[in-house]
Amino acid sequence: MIENLSNWINILFLLTTIITMVLFYFSNGKPNKIIMVILLWSALQSVIAYSGFYQNTKSIPPRFSLVLLPSTLFLIYGLLTKQRAYVLEKHNIRISIFLHFVRLPVEIVLLLLFLNNMIPELMTFEGRNFDILAGITSPIVGYLFIKRKLSNTLIIAWNVICLGLVLFILITGVLSLETPFQQFGFEQPNKALFYFPFILLPAVIVPIVIYTHIIDIIKLRQTNFS
Repeated sequence: MIENLSNWINILFLLTTIITMVLFYFSNGKPNKIIMVILLWSALQSVIAYSGFYQNTKSIPPRFSLVLLPSTLFLIYGLLTKQRAYVLEKHNIRISIFLHFVRLPVEIVLLLLFLNNMIPELMTFEGRNFDILAGITSPIVGYLFIKRKLSNTLIIAWNVICLGLVLFILITGVLSLETPFQQFGFEQPNKALFYFPFILLPAVIVPIVIYTHIIDIIKLRQTNFS
């Protein structure tokens, strides 16, 4: 864990991670096997990060690839025809839209990490990160969707924009990591993600957010909710 970082910041982030998994669980018809894989993956990454393994930033390939590569493969696997069909059958957009509200506390944590010199400013909403807009608008869009005040086309557009926001900050965050391939944030590199519990942001929260957007877009294109 990060030394001299207030415990309540760690607790806030852990609660945000738990809420993300809970909303994912209920928005996809309570898939016990999937959530068990996510929990085991979370535990594995937590133990590795807690051991200090990722804090060796000079290795090539970067050790952080052990987070990014499996997470990407999980995403791709979940979008294969059979797995996608299973999820789409049980997927509840009326819940999944609200999942993106977790991006608001995530952005608060990122700001606090910047103030503690653990990430660059460009990863916060004071810099290049506008992902907080997804968190702020999520409950509004979710409410209007439930009340049938928004068309599928508008909800798809919102999902596409918010998907772009999370992909942008993901790429920015990865290229700000203190590795041999760093491109941004040299004055204050992205170091927080090497530590528990913040390793769970790229390992769990971001993949769930990305997957949820993609599944929502697919289901909205296939179904008329109006």
